[in-house]
Amino acid sequence: MVVLPVSRGREGAGGLTGMWRIKRPVVDSSKCTKCHLCWLFCPEGVVRRGSKGEVWIVYEFCKGCGICAEVCAAHAIKMVREV
Repeated sequence: MVVLPVSRGREGAGGLTGMWRIKRPVVDSSKCTKCHLCWLFCPEGVVRRGSKGEVWIVYEFCKGCGICAEVCAAHAIKMVREV
């Protein structure tokens, strides 16, 4: 089996990238089925998986694209407007 590297969000030349998003994803762990599609499709690599399958978002690097919410079949991720 070939193991490919996984991208991880990190600070770029312009600083933390999550500072300019309009909406952020919020995970409802009671609805999450731990399918990890959000982790798989996140283009920035900011969805993290825990040892028990739980997922969370690293907001400092999340750009708020909403792909994680779109691919979530359980509708456990909602995009919430930043305050």
